[in-house]
Amino acid sequence: MERRIIALFGPTGVGKTAIAVALAERLRARGELPVAVSADALQIYAGLELLTAAPTPAERELLEHRLVACIPLSERVSVARYARLAHGEIDTLLAGGATPIVVGGTGLYMRAALAGLDLRPAAPAAVRERWTAALEARGAAALHAELAALEPQRAAAIAPTDRHRIVRALELHEIGAEQPAGDQLWSADTRHPTRLVGLVMERAELYARIDRRVERIVAAGAAREVEAALDGGVSATARKALGFRELLDGDIDALKRRTRNYARRQLTWMRKLPGIELVDLTGRSADEVAASLQ
Repeated sequence: MERRIIALFGPTGVGKTAIAVALAERLRARGELPVAVSADALQIYAGLELLTAAPTPAERELLEHRLVACIPLSERVSVARYARLAHGEIDTLLAGGATPIVVGGTGLYMRAALAGLDLRPAAPAAVRERWTAALEARGAAALHAELAALEPQRAAAIAPTDRHRIVRALELHEIGAEQPAGDQLWSADTRHPTRLVGLVMERAELYARIDRRVERIVAAGAAREVEAALDGGVSATARKALGFRELLDGDIDALKRRTRNYARRQLTWMRKLPGIELVDLTGRSADEVAASLQ
């Protein structure tokens, strides 16, 4: 029988890594070999571990994590490139008898890891740079209005604040690439049998955890990490890390607010995923939750 993947999806700050570590301990106790595969757009970069809340060295001692801190900050990682890397890791683990635990909060990267997505072509660097510059100069709302004039149906499916998707849609329009007929993120098909678990938490508790985590990473030196990344050369993709700009500006309140807003969007994405099994973490330890997932 084909081995099954366990996928843990949840908002930032909910405790995905702790659940994965606790679950791995239980899987090992029954003779399985669990290995985590990160499905996070920014944890893949080496040099932003504090900012992206990547698994710590201690956590990685307890559970091996693939696709964490393995790409130089100067490189650009597209969804297509990530999908190739993730498929390679997952297929190798399954072939070797391991149990992949795919862990992430980036919806598109989670689906890219689990499914064969019909991805649109990458835009030439000059096109991407021009629209990125336009975004910084004019703002997301203005570019969304321009997209609405060009592609009303596509614009209607994108929030006026979703900077990445607005730029991507304008890139695709400029290069004449066909827009996806449906939302590829929510494809129900996966490459291998997968148990998809959505980790949720009472909103007030989640927001309090997010605020505390922001304070911890700031105290640990996340601002210095961002400054070092900037000095060493960082790609436009890596600059999109949540909090990169806020830490450079020293605006910690803005970082907390933006992180809470991102968590809210992640929860919205989660509820669209077909076949997802929602598990409430409120008031429960990681081990209690892991026991319920066996």
